[in-house]
Amino acid sequence: MTASALLGFLGASVILTVAPGPDNLFVITQGISRGRRAAILTALGMCSGISVHTTAAALGLSAIFYASDAAFQAVKYAGAAYLLFLAFKAIREQARGPGGAAAGRVEGTALFRRGFLMNVLNPKVALFFLSFLPQFVSRGSGSVAVQVLLLGLIFMLQAVVIFATIGWFSGAIGNWLTRTPRASRRFAWATAAVLASLAVRLALATR
Repeated sequence: MTASALLGFLGASVILTVAPGPDNLFVITQGISRGRRAAILTALGMCSGISVHTTAAALGLSAIFYASDAAFQAVKYAGAAYLLFLAFKAIREQARGPGGAAAGRVEGTALFRRGFLMNVLNPKVALFFLSFLPQFVSRGSGSVAVQVLLLGLIFMLQAVVIFATIGWFSGAIGNWLTRTPRASRRFAWATAAVLASLAVRLALATR
């Protein structure tokens, strides 16, 4: 791949990552409801999930979701169920009061895992990488699989920077909101509503 091709890929990746979507929305809700640390850890988990989709695309495994409706449906509903579980947890933690929210902020591994699973359990993301990455592969520039892995790494790194930045600023907003208990309770319900809507959107998704 030439330098110009890599720059073109990077530009397209940044535009796609910045564009409003479920991932951005999820990081924002985590930042506002749990703070900067939670948003950034969640974002890192989501970006780590990209490595799974990239590897699957390089090995041709993502094609299974394209060819098999059963596989696509199974992963899709698993992802939707997980999002509904997160919505339930958002309401339950708020019901516990300030102690529950504080405990949620300490669980760094759980936050990372949350972002990772949300990304991996979305078959639409797998199909996206299967269709997006090959467009920038040059068959005369060596192994196709290696090129796909390299492009996936570049996409993941720029996504880390952008999502972490979004998490940082949304966390600042969250710190201001959580000073008011009433605002905190309302946003907990808003977070649950966002997660539930994402679950419905994923459940209704088609290939």
